[in-house]
Amino acid sequence: MDPFLALLHSFSSSLSDGELSSLKFLCRGQIGKRKLESVQSGGELFNILLEQHLIARDKVSFLEDLLKSIKREDLVSQLKQFVEEGEANAPDDQLDVHEKRLQEAAFEVICENVGRDWKMLMRKLGISEVKMDRIVTANPYNLREQLVQSLREWQKGKGKDAKVTDLIKALRGCNLNLVADIVEQKLWLLNTGTR
Repeated sequence: MDPFLALLHSFSSSLSDGELSSLKFLCRGQIGKRKLESVQSGGELFNILLEQHLIARDKVSFLEDLLKSIKREDLVSQLKQFVEEGEANAPDDQLDVHEKRLQEAAFEVICENVGRDWKMLMRKLGISEVKMDRIVTANPYNLREQLVQSLREWQKGKGKDAKVTDLIKALRGCNLNLVADIVEQKLWLLNTGTR
């Protein structure tokens, strides 16, 4: 399955009727009125945009602008993540493999142990209230997913400057010392080659 089509399909599933109407309105300059009137889903709209070469795997700026216009920053984030993961040719902003492994381990510990204090931690890491609200809205009843997405948002925002030491410092700044200790212990085990 084409990963870009899978991404568009997931976007389509998460659009409300109002958001679809807004997208159709915003596409009026690019797509004929009759064609737009027949569109019943996000998938159909994305299909037309693909056919008219307005969007493609390596041409997402129009789609990004559309999603920003309807205030779906969560989908914009997913789109950017898709583009970043597809850009193996941009190593400058990539984490080295070892640091990424350490971060994944730290994320796992944080997700298992932080719970309802996650917003306090995210504020310490510099994630805005707007981004957190968007993440909560996208994952209303899933605390773990809210935390995972927030950590990924932090990781993405920092790029190669995202360091596990910053996570530990933020945990200690929130008086989540026990979690910080568990993270440090897990990282020590990873660094010494045991699990």
